[in-house]
Amino acid sequence: MPGDSDLEIEEAFRRAQKAHNNKAKLVASLKNRYNKLEDKTEFHEEFVRCLKYAMIIYTREPAVENVIDFVTRFAASFETPVNENPDEEEEEEDENEFLNFLLNFLLESHGANSHAVRFRACQLVNKLLGSLSENAQIDDDLWDRIHEAMLIRVTDKYPNVRIQAALAMSRLQDPSNVDCPTIKAYMLLLENDSNPEVRRAVLSCIAPSATTLSKIYKRTRDVKEKVRKLAYQVLAEKVHIRALSIAQRVSLLHEGLSDSADSVKEVVKTHLLPAWLRMQQGDVLQLLHRLDVENCAETAVTTLQAIFSMATSPDDLQNGVRALCEFVKNKGNEGEELLERLLPETAIFAEYLYSYLKSITQLSEEQRADMTQLEMVMTQEFIGQQLILLVGCLDTSEEGGRKRMVAVLQEILLMPNTPTSLIGLLVEKLIGILRDDAQKIQMVAEIISDVREPILPISEPVDENEKRRKQVKLAEVRVQIMEAKQTLEECISCQDFSRAAELKDSISQLEELKNQLVLEASQSADNIKEQRVEKSDAKTLLKCLTMCAELFKQMNIKRGICPTMNALIESLILPGVSNPNPAVRNMAVICLGTAALHSKDLANTHLVLLLQITQLDEPKIRISALRALVDQLLLNGLILQDKPAPVSQDDSNEQPEHQAEEESTVQSILKMLSEFLDSEICELRTETAEGLAKLMYCGRILSPKLLSRLVLLWYNPVTEDDQRLRHCLGVFLQLYARASRTNQECVEESFLPTMRTLFNAPVTSPLSEVDTSNVAELFVELTRPSALVQPAAVQAVSVHDSLAVRVCNEILRDTSAPEVRLYCKTLSWLEINTEPGPANSDLQLLLKDILQEVKDKHSIRIIEKLCNQLNGDRCSKSAGNQDTTLQNLDDHNGGGQKKASTAKNGKKAELSSDESDEENVPEEPPSVRPSRRAKMAAIDKTKQDLTALMNQEANSS
Repeated sequence: MPGDSDLEIEEAFRRAQKAHNNKAKLVASLKNRYNKLEDKTEFHEEFVRCLKYAMIIYTREPAVENVIDFVTRFAASFETPVNENPDEEEEEEDENEFLNFLLNFLLESHGANSHAVRFRACQLVNKLLGSLSENAQIDDDLWDRIHEAMLIRVTDKYPNVRIQAALAMSRLQDPSNVDCPTIKAYMLLLENDSNPEVRRAVLSCIAPSATTLSKIYKRTRDVKEKVRKLAYQVLAEKVHIRALSIAQRVSLLHEGLSDSADSVKEVVKTHLLPAWLRMQQGDVLQLLHRLDVENCAETAVTTLQAIFSMATSPDDLQNGVRALCEFVKNKGNEGEELLERLLPETAIFAEYLYSYLKSITQLSEEQRADMTQLEMVMTQEFIGQQLILLVGCLDTSEEGGRKRMVAVLQEILLMPNTPTSLIGLLVEKLIGILRDDAQKIQMVAEIISDVREPILPISEPVDENEKRRKQVKLAEVRVQIMEAKQTLEECISCQDFSRAAELKDSISQLEELKNQLVLEASQSADNIKEQRVEKSDAKTLLKCLTMCAELFKQMNIKRGICPTMNALIESLILPGVSNPNPAVRNMAVICLGTAALHSKDLANTHLVLLLQITQLDEPKIRISALRALVDQLLLNGLILQDKPAPVSQDDSNEQPEHQAEEESTVQSILKMLSEFLDSEICELRTETAEGLAKLMYCGRILSPKLLSRLVLLWYNPVTEDDQRLRHCLGVFLQLYARASRTNQECVEESFLPTMRTLFNAPVTSPLSEVDTSNVAELFVELTRPSALVQPAAVQAVSVHDSLAVRVCNEILRDTSAPEVRLYCKTLSWLEINTEPGPANSDLQLLLKDILQEVKDKHSIRIIEKLCNQLNGDRCSKSAGNQDTTLQNLDDHNGGGQKKASTAKNGKKAELSSDESDEENVPEEPPSVRPSRRAKMAAIDKTKQDLTALMNQEANSS
């Protein structure tokens, strides 16, 4: 090959490094040179020689990226349009010769030892395939080789290599083929890859299908904000709403609009919702039909409010009246005018509400078996619920309208056909309208009294003898009247007028007596009186208890228990606790628990009752009693103490005699809760774990033993399907450990008991399947000083220092135990204070003892490095010590990752795809701010080009 052509290739590469050069001209010039050559071999060799300089640079230098783009353009320029003329196939093959050569070279390089070469090879394959046209043709054998190579590289150790390989396979996937290896590889990466950038790369190129949709949907629950955001974008752009089930649609909206990250909420508002609306031709009501609004009303309201928030004018607000009214009312004075246009006057609305609720169909037990009729009634109740919610948006400042609404709500509550599901909401709105607390209590109490003891007409038994006597007397009077009238006629005919006048008076008296007897007879026949009759059926009691529970819920607990409320407790709630109907008992327990929050004396009085219920009744009622018990501990702390204080289950110090009973009660409660953690009833176990988490987070309980139980429960494979439990404990552990140093010390104390339990678990136990290394990492991360929300002042001994001593002592207990290697590895993860001091000296003595006793070479190397670190050789600190960082603990709840990051990928997972491999990224402690000199060096580094390397090679040759 002539010398000037050598210079032409090298010069093209030099110019390609500069962003301002016109790469199209460089490509045209170099291609012109290539086309003039008869023997292309030397050109290929020289081109590859120049390309290798770029492929050994791993960092994303601008100069290197420009070269990669230039090579891609040059290779893609040899692609020729597909021609059906067979005479021109040979010419097309000649044109594709360079493209095929370059792809073969990259396939030969993809397995290189250097991760930089592997990365650049996959990057070039990705860019080349992406730059080819839709109908481009590549040799089948070459295509298969590319496919096989990229399938290998998606399992590479380095995330950036996996990212480029995944992107390169985008055009190699076949969504219609259930057994497509690319699709399978993509799904495996989405589920298991620990690097979020890899998951994002796969999401960006995986084709939605019946097979892959569930995996894409699951990424909306990923632990990383960017992955969740992209998952919602993919669903918005590539998936039709009909491809999702109703449950999936509701879940996407509920979780997306309540996501902790604002960027995810925004993408749901600006991408997913508009996309779904476009599929429904902009009809909001049609979109609501695609959701289960009756069972997920809150999600529907949140969705509507999100749509309203994007409206640009009042004319756009035309659907979802209830949600719209709430949205406008929250705007305050700004939305007052629009609210008046949307809603009628309070009195008019009250009449409509009354008429609608009165018309709700009542079904018998037989009719409830008919699903059609049952669904119809459920729909009516849902509409009624929405109407009641609108009461909160009405203007009740006008006295006439307010009085009418109060009267209507009272009448509705008194109606026998008012559904029980609406009772609580009706009481809530009634109490919300009333302004005086005493009036609220009195009115609800009166309604409860009228419902339970309505005024009914009652007929009294009649004495038959008395009734007969009055009938005989009435007959006698009638005979006397007849005789007197006959005598009167005779006197008149005889003109005995004085006698006739006497008879006339006598007849009048007899008539009055007859009328009186007739009236008495009619009253005795229909002897009905009105009086109150107490009803004790389950439906009535459930209705009254629901009103009572809502009353206690709405009233301020600082107000205490008034006589009226106390009367409700004695006459309604306590008898309800022993009612044979489970629904009545459950509501009575809820009422008792809520009422106990208003009075500590009441709570102490009925504590034993609640404890009995938690152990003896049906699961649902036991859970209600357990919630009430936890609420008491949260509010009052130690039972029977005036000043709440935290409970330590592990404190064995002697207590004063006057506290013995209190401690015994609390310890028995904690023992019971601990036993519930092993319950076979999933709901009870979950409720107990959540209750203990609340008590520990609020400082009511300080117990390493219970914390160890919660950690083991979280890792236990038995709870794998209990998403609520996993999510609750994942969030709790993270927040609890970060809250204070005291909490971290509790975590530290629970470390060894937890590890011993796992190490000693029998093979038949589910705990034997738990990854002990991962558990150790979790404890290290939870106790890291830098993890505290408010880092404590500098102390001589940190939590990690104390944990290191504990671990060392545990190692020395049995240096031949198999867990020694893990304990040594745990020591290497700790942030141990290297400053000279007593703690440092004590730890060094322990480490020296370990070196003398331990025989495992791997453990010895770790301990030696740690000793060097404590002696001041900070450079010897392993990369794992600085790389480990706490990931979001929700990884364990379906994020497709480990609970805590490993020492290798912990910090890297937080970085971008360009900086996610430890061999190439210089590590600095996260708290150290780079100096100005370091910043300038970094800027200079970005200006690096390949000329020096190329010149050095030329000179050496």
